[in-house]
Amino acid sequence: MVKNTQEDNKILKIVTSTLDDMKAEDVVVIDLEGKTSIASYMVVANGTSNRHVASIAQKIEENLKASGYKSTTEGENKADWVLIDAFDVIVHIFRPEVRTFYNLEKMWQSVANLRQE
Repeated sequence: MVKNTQEDNKILKIVTSTLDDMKAEDVVVIDLEGKTSIASYMVVANGTSNRHVASIAQKIEENLKASGYKSTTEGENKADWVLIDAFDVIVHIFRPEVRTFYNLEKMWQSVANLRQE
């Protein structure tokens, strides 16, 4: 199982600060420590439109890179749902109706504690 580290917490802070700066909505941080080996944290947030989702994702990538962290991204072209894999922090940015459809929080609620940011 993955154990939260200082690096994970730094990445999480960059992500959550960027989400706040970019006016992302309904931000939820899911602490995965001891629950799975895929990551330490999962962050789920909404953008108000495809353009907003894409711009949030781009800004997170830029801020991570500026701080020396690498990430990979999927879904930026359509921007209904963008996934950013910053290794031990996974970020999902959705349009609201897409987030409701997939309902990741419900899926992970049984294995992790949710906390609102």
